[in-house]
Amino acid sequence: QVQLVESGGGLVQAGGSLRLSCVVSRNIWSIDMMGWYRQAPGKQRELVATITRGASTNYADSVKGRFTIFTDIPKNTVYLQMNSLKPEDTAVYYCNAKFWDVNYWGQGTQVTVSS
Repeated sequence: QVQLVESGGGLVQAGGSLRLSCVVSRNIWSIDMMGWYRQAPGKQRELVATITRGASTNYADSVKGRFTIFTDIPKNTVYLQMNSLKPEDTAVYYCNAKFWDVNYWGQGTQVTVSS
């Protein structure tokens, strides 16, 4: 089993920055893939960014160049650095871990970007 705890969400003005954190309950090097997803009100969940054990990353086109996903292995933590935030980035952000054949999810952290 994998437990994920997100933090770092909040209210920020357009153009500002936030860093989201996701603490993983096991050694992060054992996880096949980590990722961040988001869900805005009235919309379905969408992928934001992923990172593999080999440190390969993938980003949604809407955040490419603004967001960065990275890990701190000793702290078993994955981060999402969000810069140049836009109102359309407003959503609940969820941490995801793929371990063997199972996807695990955190409870989410709210990000609100004011215009």
